[in-house]
Amino acid sequence: MARPYKRGNKWYIYVTHKGQRVRKSIGTSKALAQKYQSMIETDLMRGELKLDVSDCSIERLFTDYLEYSAINHRPSTTRRYEGAIRYFHIFLGHFYPRVKRVGQLSLNVFEKYKHFRRTTDPKSINAQLSGDMRYPANCTVAKTKTVNYEIKTLKSVFEFGIRRGLCSVNPARGVSLLRIDDAKQPRFLSGDECQILLENAGSEYPIYFTLLNTGLRLGELLNLQWSDINFSRKVLMVRGKSDWKPKAGEREIPLNQGVLNLLRDIKPKRARKSDYVFQFKRRDTAARILRKRLARLCREHGLEAFSLHDLRHTFASQLVMNGVDLATVQQLLGHRDIQTTMIYAHLAPDHLAGAVRKLDSILPQICHKRGKT
Repeated sequence: MARPYKRGNKWYIYVTHKGQRVRKSIGTSKALAQKYQSMIETDLMRGELKLDVSDCSIERLFTDYLEYSAINHRPSTTRRYEGAIRYFHIFLGHFYPRVKRVGQLSLNVFEKYKHFRRTTDPKSINAQLSGDMRYPANCTVAKTKTVNYEIKTLKSVFEFGIRRGLCSVNPARGVSLLRIDDAKQPRFLSGDECQILLENAGSEYPIYFTLLNTGLRLGELLNLQWSDINFSRKVLMVRGKSDWKPKAGEREIPLNQGVLNLLRDIKPKRARKSDYVFQFKRRDTAARILRKRLARLCREHGLEAFSLHDLRHTFASQLVMNGVDLATVQQLLGHRDIQTTMIYAHLAPDHLAGAVRKLDSILPQICHKRGKT
């Protein structure tokens, strides 16, 4: 049996078949609801109706996904996924407290969520959080890039639910991403800033020097082992470990003479203590400690604040400004998408013009020959 009914300004079809009951949202059109009713009743008479009743609770799906992520992803990745899920949970709990199951979610919910994240500090709504749910420490209005990341995460979560048979549809599949117009421009250090940094680096000198000359991500540097360095071939290999995987896969980075000399100098003493090139008492807090020390150095020596990741930007910018093509920079940085590398394109305004000028030695000859015939 199928019957249409209206709740608020929306129409639904309620179907009962062989003990199974399913409710399907149709929209605001009564005529469309009646059309669906006719189609379903026809399928019922022919025995062709198949009801997919996979529709788990949102909370169960989120819990299962985070358990899956904890096993299959890096801890930092799982923490980011957990943050995105937590914000959506806060939003639902405040604005849609009756929405408990995946099948109740609609595109309209996600559109309102995007607006909520771009305009509202989640702490201001004082939502009632269930279980161990807490507000994130850095809870605030999100930038466009962050909102897009959260939407992508939610899409992945629902796709996971489909694969596991927990839900039948991905309610976020048709949600569009926001146009990014508030992206933070990368910070590049000047030559003078690099000199001030290195002259006052103290015990962090090998770290800053290596980052500036290799473009490594901080995680790649912290997980670098002596076995990853081939002195004879003069290359550094970014390789996964048992407890860590590179963000964008493994790659090789050629080493200049300055880095080679540095690594040769520090290896005799450090290699006896640990397999890791850069050693810390606690590796789980190393990144936080390094960031704090860099911030203090900037304050004490009058440098405009920058991050450790900006040393990677500086490496790339110097390459581009000295004529290295973007495809090569992409390989050195380990970018999967060339569009990521394009943030450095404006640093080489003569690069495209120079490429086109190379045609001058060919096309004039062709045109001249054609003119004679």
